[in-house]
Amino acid sequence: MRPATLLVFAKPPRIGLSKTRLAKGLGKAGARRVAGFTLARTLAATRASGCAVTIYLAPDAEVRRQGKHPLFGKLRLRPQGPGGLTERLGRGFREAPPGPVLFIGTDAPDISAARLRQAVRALRRNDAVFGPARDGGFWLFGLHKGPQTRAPFDAVRWSGPHAMEDVWSRLPPRSRIGLLDQLIDIDEVADWKEWTRRKR
Repeated sequence: MRPATLLVFAKPPRIGLSKTRLAKGLGKAGARRVAGFTLARTLAATRASGCAVTIYLAPDAEVRRQGKHPLFGKLRLRPQGPGGLTERLGRGFREAPPGPVLFIGTDAPDISAARLRQAVRALRRNDAVFGPARDGGFWLFGLHKGPQTRAPFDAVRWSGPHAMEDVWSRLPPRSRIGLLDQLIDIDEVADWKEWTRRKR
C-alpha cells in the first residue's frame, strides 16, 4: 500500500522571515526561537510518521539554501511558488500522487507522529479529515486525491476564525469528515503564553 503523502508548508526560522506576528509581542529574536522550536517538533513528528514527506519552503530561494541544512536533512524540499496560500496549497495538491494527502504547517507544537498516524487512519475511513485549531483554523487537513478531486481552497478566509469552516463548505456534499484533537497554533503572543501555561 502506498504511504500517505504529507505536505509540510514551512519557512526557515530566520528573523524577519517567520513568525512576524509573534515578533510584535516577543521581539524578533524571541519569535525566531519559537519558530525554530515548533519547526523542529514538526519535523521530528513527520520523520517518524511513516508518511511520504515533502517540505514546501518559502520563499522559493530557500530550497537551494536549505538543501544542505542539517535541520531538513534528506527530506524532499520543494518551493511553495508564487501566489497566496490558496495557490500554494493548490499547487501542492496538484503535485501530490493519488491517494491520501495531508497538509500541515509548523505552528502546532503538540503535533506528534502518533497524531499524524491517527490522521492517516481517519482519512482511510473518511473522505476528508481536519485537525482543528483553537482559533478557527486547522493544524491539519487531509483529503483523498482521485482523478476528479478538486482542491477546496478557493476563496478561503485564511488567518481567521472561518478558515476550517470555509474549507469544509467547499468539500463535496455528503462527504464523510473525520475530526482529530483540537490543538493550539502559535500565531500570537497570547497563543504562546497559553501553550506554555498549559505545559507547566
